Amino acid sequence: MTALLEARGLEIRFGGVVAAHNVDIEIQEGKNLAIIGPNGAGKTTFLNICTGYLKPSAGEVFFDGERVTNKSPREITRRGVARAFQIPQLFGEHTALENLLIAAAARQSRWAPFTKLGRIPERDEMLHLLEMVNCAQVADRSVEELPEGQRKLIDIAVALALKPKLLFMDEPTSGVASSEKFGVLDIIAKALAEAKVTSVFVEHDMGIVERFADEVAVWNRGEVLHRGKPEDVLSHPEVVREVIGEEI
Repeated sequence: MTALLEARGLEIRFGGVVAAHNVDIEIQEGKNLAIIGPNGAGKTTFLNICTGYLKPSAGEVFFDGERVTNKSPREITRRGVARAFQIPQLFGEHTALENLLIAAAARQSRWAPFTKLGRIPERDEMLHLLEMVNCAQVADRSVEELPEGQRKLIDIAVALALKPKLLFMDEPTSGVASSEKFGVLDIIAKALAEAKVTSVFVEHDMGIVERFADEVAVWNRGEVLHRGKPEDVLSHPEVVREVIGEEI
């Protein structure tokens, strides 16, 4: 099976800190891969390299068979890779629907400072995306008025508006109330499945990992230590000692 994304021999340091050391990993289409590890292990650094926000000192990244190493975030996004950050990257003064319309216009390279959002033809498509993430009822509300859980969901809808094949998410439920985390995650999982988008997500909550991930990759000191099914990886003695124990 051909990998949707493949990283080979990634290396990067920040002073004396090794954030990626000889990282080799493949992302298979249709799988939800969770990345876990202690703080400073290199998890977010990996996402930043794959999405063009960091340039590795060595190694290559291929997406859908094409080399994307050192491409800009915009170029990589246009090839089918989207990113959702730990803090939602939304225009707070705009409504939920307007945020999606801006993404739709950017996808088509039509956006300009004086573009009238009401004239963007993808309005129905964007409304459907809001329905997919259970946010249609807040379509006309300013994003800054909404609770964190809904902002997270709208951020995912904005990413899906770009029509990606692969979505990277950095702690998709961080900042969401504990009582709401699983509900938010279930909505995200359903939306990704409907859109047929593969996902890679960084997560510290092992309950979230067990529920959502098809596979788990364990990062520590810039290296991939283990990878496999959640039930196997999360019970591995080294993972329990070095990662899960620390997070608890």
